[in-house]
Parts: sequence; C-alpha cells; structure tokens
Amino acid sequence: MAPPAAPPYDYERDPSAIYRQSFSIVRSEAALGALPDAMQAVAIRLIHSCGMVDILDDLTWSENVVERAGAAFSNGATVLADVEMVANGIIKRLLPRNNAVVCTLNENDVPELAKRLGTTRSAAAVEHWLEHLDGAIVAVGNAPTALFHLLEEVAKGAPKPAVILGFPVGFVGAAESKQALIENPFGIPFLTIRGRRGGSAMAAAAVNALAAGLPEDTA
Repeated sequence: MAPPAAPPYDYERDPSAIYRQSFSIVRSEAALGALPDAMQAVAIRLIHSCGMVDILDDLTWSENVVERAGAAFSNGATVLADVEMVANGIIKRLLPRNNAVVCTLNENDVPELAKRLGTTRSAAAVEHWLEHLDGAIVAVGNAPTALFHLLEEVAKGAPKPAVILGFPVGFVGAAESKQALIENPFGIPFLTIRGRRGGSAMAAAAVNALAAGLPEDTA
C-alpha cells in the first residue's frame, strides 16, 4: 500500500527571508527599547535562539561586555566552548579574524581527569582551557560545573578571559553558577541570563551576536 501523499504545506523556504521575518517578529514582540543600543542585536539573537521574548526580564550583563567582546574578536581571541553543541552552533563565517573555536570536552584524558578531580567531565575539560584562556571568549551553554570550575581556576591565578558568556541550563547549579558569574570579583565582563534557563543554542547565539551583530537581517 502506497504511503499517503504529503499535503501541500505552505511555508517559507528562503533562509534569508526566514531570518528577516524572525528578527522582525522579535522586534515587534520584545521590549527592546529598554535596552542599550549595543545590546539589542544580542537580545534579538538570544530570543531567536529560544523563542521566548520574556528572557529579557532575566538578561544581565556587565557594562562593557559588548565593547570588550568586540575588541577580543578583533584581536583574534579564541572562543572556548564547554560542549560541542555550543561550538557547532557558532557561525564560523561571522568570526572576524577566523577565530579558533575550541571545545576540549572530548579530549582523551578528560574522563580520568574528572574522576581524579571528583567532578564532571565538563568541569575537568576546563583544565585544558588554561593555555588558551588569557583574553579568550568563553561560552558556557550546558554545564554549571564548568562555569564554577572556571571561576575557581581564575581565583587560583589562572589567566582571565576577555569575556564570559554564561548560559548553563538546568535545575542543579545553573542559577547559582550564573549568580556567581554576576558577582565575580575578578572584573571579568559577562553576559548571562538569571535562573534555570539557558542552553547551548543561547550561548552560541551570544557568540554570533557579539561577533557580527545581525548580518542576516539584510541578507
């Protein structure tokens, strides 16, 4: 028996039009006017990545994060991602200096290192960031333990990244790790969203916005 024929679905197929329409809808529904001009592209991409305009209520950033991130990208800063989903969500063609994107979660020694340190693989993988950390752009989109461990390493004297984009997600430690980032005493610029929400798509969206704004909006 032949399968039933698919109905004639009517949907947008042009990727440029999808971006334009999506960003237009975000602008019409989100309270972007309350944000500084420099934060609006970031907010639009973050909302686009999750479909929730109310995240603006929890969006939190340090005063100079956009400028510091832009300078870091222009200087060729490495982007450090806690998981492959963050790394794969970064649009490489938008990176202004062909910046390296590094995720060390799957390094061969990470499982054993995690056992020795008594922590998660995501946190143990941060140990491999240390040689890249000075002036880097850090994007955490999954593991609160990675964000906590990074802050612990900086407290012990590890090099400071240029910016931390903190979007760990979940019910255990996510809100707390982001609060620790907000309160970090090291003067590290940050962008985050308070509470349990977050995720790899949001972390990657933050990188894309800070690297290039919204070029697809007029593509």
